[in-house]
This record gives sequence, structure tokens and C-alpha cells, in this order.
Amino acid sequence: MAIRTIREQDGEARPGLTSKQVWQAVTRASFAVLSHITPAGEPRSSGVVYKVVGRRLVVAVAPGSWKAQHVAADGRVAVTVPVRRGGILSLVAPIPPATISFHGTAVVHPAGSPQARLLLDELGNRIPAARRASACVIEIIPAGAFRTYGLGVSLRAMLNPAAARARVPVTPDQDTH
Repeated sequence: MAIRTIREQDGEARPGLTSKQVWQAVTRASFAVLSHITPAGEPRSSGVVYKVVGRRLVVAVAPGSWKAQHVAADGRVAVTVPVRRGGILSLVAPIPPATISFHGTAVVHPAGSPQARLLLDELGNRIPAARRASACVIEIIPAGAFRTYGLGVSLRAMLNPAAARARVPVTPDQDTH
């Protein structure tokens, strides 16, 4: 049985999203905002292209980049995945994306290491062939809970923050159904 959230709507509880549904949305997407803390304690965030491998997000970055250096120094990250909503209507109307946010730990695998090479193979065409030999890999392990907004609800329900929000436990590699 899948772990579910409960949402309050109009004073009545109703079943919410499952961890499996959130993972499916994260897996379908490929862009996220990765946030971390610099060694000086300053917050930073930047966009990344990722792929889900198992229950982890894999990101290729340049070895000398801020992301590689800062994430390696601390290992704590926060991630927000925007999920496009509204289909063709979103091309003409200002429909905000749904979002999935979570915190977790991250490991930076040095360029050329066996683990980096293995994970770069998993990224496939999401990284240009010319960058494969020089890229290091950030492996992000979500922890705690996913916090979602607008996922699994109608566009109209997104107008009601209480109905549009959910908190869903992150499940381990063996997802229960």
C-alpha cells in the first residue's frame, strides 16, 4: 500500500498524493533548481539538468564549478522541480508551474572516478559527449518529505493554497504500491 498524504479541503479530509506519484512527476521532469550553502555560509541556487536513477537525482557539472565545490564542502542541498501545467493553455495564459521541493544530501563524484563514469552513462544524451570525460557528478539523495504545490489538483484548485499543497514522505528505493 502506498504512503499517502491527507489534504484538508472545505473542512473535510481527502486522500492526497502518493510517494509513487511524486516520484513519477520528478522522473518525467529533467530541470530543477539546486540550492546549497557556500563555505562562507551564503545561500546559492542554480538550474540543473538531471536524471532520476533509482531514487536519486544525478547531475553532471564542471569540476571547478561553484556547484561542485560548494556541494562537496557541505553535502546538504535543497531542490525544487517545476512541473509544467496547463497544456496548450499555458502558452497563452500565465499559469504557474506546479512544484515539488525537498531537501537531501548530495555526494560529488570526481571526474574520471568509476562512480562518475557509471552515472554519466546513466545521464545518456543529457550531457554532451565532449563533456563526459571532464564532468564530475552530483548524486542527490532526497530525504524526509516532498513538499508539493499544485501537483495532483486541478488548475482551479491551485487558487486555494490549502488544497494545492501536500506533504508526501520520500520513500526508500523499494517503493511500496
